[in-house]
Amino acid sequence: MAAEFSFTFLGTGTSVGVPVIGCDCAVCTSDDPRNQRFRSSIVVRAAGQTLLVDSGPDLRMQALREGLREIDAVIYTHAHLDHVAGFDELRAFCWRRPSPLPLHATQGCMESLQTMFGWAFFPENPVVGYVRPDPRLIDGPFSYGDLKVTPLPVEHASVETVGFLFEVPGARKLAYLPDVKRIPAATMELLDGVGVLVIDALRKSEHPTHFSLSEALQVADKLGAAETWLTHLSNEHDATQLSLELPAGVRVAADGLKVVV
Repeated sequence: MAAEFSFTFLGTGTSVGVPVIGCDCAVCTSDDPRNQRFRSSIVVRAAGQTLLVDSGPDLRMQALREGLREIDAVIYTHAHLDHVAGFDELRAFCWRRPSPLPLHATQGCMESLQTMFGWAFFPENPVVGYVRPDPRLIDGPFSYGDLKVTPLPVEHASVETVGFLFEVPGARKLAYLPDVKRIPAATMELLDGVGVLVIDALRKSEHPTHFSLSEALQVADKLGAAETWLTHLSNEHDATQLSLELPAGVRVAADGLKVVV
């Protein structure tokens, strides 16, 4: 029997999370668990491998909630703090492996990680209890067993940003694009035939560095994925109300939700 190809939403929120500190809006005070959102991240399981996408500031609580004990690698979308600030929590995953933990990032993102967490990248880093990274630059597709990972360059603010395409033989393709404002034509070509799309839909109104809901839906319609999940959601989105407004095949992601690809 083939190994399961699935992913779990560790977080589906924007950079400040939901509820937002000091906010008393209907979403932030809601008792609907779907309106409680950690910073965006997923964990992908396929071909006997477990890959963590980003290490945001909520990583400790996300891992505890999901019982996540071991990972085979971390892959980074970009260097904004809501995607890297939980770097030190990777210590717990290094305790359980004899070799350094592979970290995949673009050149710009890797340089930011090395600047922010320089102690971890010292060649003489001998401390077993700390993060022991094996830095690997993303310059094209790479594989873990039968799981192929292809970077998807996108435009998001002024920082180098990628999404990822995950492929396993015989299964639908999974694309993860949590932070995006524009998708270049070359990346749209890579997304052709995607079966499961996870995409940024920050809020209903226009935003300078993220897709609005309408922009996300336009891309989803163009790609025609059988299944689309909206993520990186702000407190402008109430999960129940938003679900009623979406076209067929498009759904609201929620923290802790597991999707079998």
